[in-house]
Amino acid sequence: MKLGPDITRIAALLGDPARANILSALMGGQALTAGELAREGGVTPQTASAHLAKLEAGGLLTRRRQGRHNYFVLAGHEVAAVMEQLALLAGRAGHMRTRPGPRDPALRRARVCYDHLAGDAGVAMLDALVAQGRIADAAGSLVLTEAGRAFARDFGVTLDESGRRPLCKACLDWSVRRNHLAGVMGAGLLTRIYALGWARRLDGTRVVAFSAPGLHSFEQTFGPVGGVEQAAA
Repeated sequence: MKLGPDITRIAALLGDPARANILSALMGGQALTAGELAREGGVTPQTASAHLAKLEAGGLLTRRRQGRHNYFVLAGHEVAAVMEQLALLAGRAGHMRTRPGPRDPALRRARVCYDHLAGDAGVAMLDALVAQGRIADAAGSLVLTEAGRAFARDFGVTLDESGRRPLCKACLDWSVRRNHLAGVMGAGLLTRIYALGWARRLDGTRVVAFSAPGLHSFEQTFGPVGGVEQAAA
């Protein structure tokens, strides 16, 4: 008898194109209705309901009830991390979508990965934090230094250390193929960037659009960002 986790069930759930599209749509961290996810999956509402039930039973989605409506979110940041790594693996293997959309370059420049900043901007931000001595990188294992804690306080980031989620975690970026910052610190920094008005998330997408002044402030704090162009935010 083989022991240990059985990955075949998870792999089967992820292997269906409609279910993969549904999970990808939730990578932005927002709760979406079954109808919205049916459109994202390219299936009928009835088919979407069956897919959502399977994903929920498989532990990949969580259902939230609000009044008469059901909303769905990823079951946790671990699911988002798996999706990001699968995107990286697919890109390396050459399994690309045949018709890239117009938002693809913007996604590569700056996007939300569940609840933290990814793309060129996210990688540049982690590079800067390491170079500034605020995060120590030991072969991909990230540790927030005392200087980093002081920076978080000064920048207005509250670090909740009460849960099991690590303060800092390296997340391998599918588009840049280098690490960006996840964990409590990564989520807090993106929340603060929104609060400062430097950038906003474009409706219905994972794109994080920086205003011209916001990009200037971001680069003043974290250094230049290759690939990030001015966008109306």
